[in-house]
Amino acid sequence: QVQLVESGGGLVQAGGSLRLSCAASGRTFSDYVMGWFRQAPGKERECVAAINRSGGSTYYLDSVKDRFTIFRDNAKNTVYLQMNSLNVDDTATYYCAARLGFGVYVLHALNEYDYWGQGTQVTVNS
Repeated sequence: QVQLVESGGGLVQAGGSLRLSCAASGRTFSDYVMGWFRQAPGKERECVAAINRSGGSTYYLDSVKDRFTIFRDNAKNTVYLQMNSLNVDDTATYYCAARLGFGVYVLHALNEYDYWGQGTQVTVNS
């Protein structure tokens, strides 16, 4: 298994930026597809961004495309989510997720992931 620990959340004004980090345990990080999900109160958890094992393919939710960037550093066992031009609709708890053994593919469905971090809160004020 892997253990995932998110950091970097906080309070930011609309138009500002945050960078989330997810540190994974172990030395087989490159075996996992990684994703960032978010869940706002009263809404379903949704995939914001995902990245394949090598980092060569990515997925983005339409509402964050061109504002958010997911990238990974396999040597550091860490995946990042750079969030720019934040707006109030980005307010949510953000979760890091991992799935082992999906080759070159990107996954973006909730039930396709089997390892989860505890979440980090992002709050955007207008």
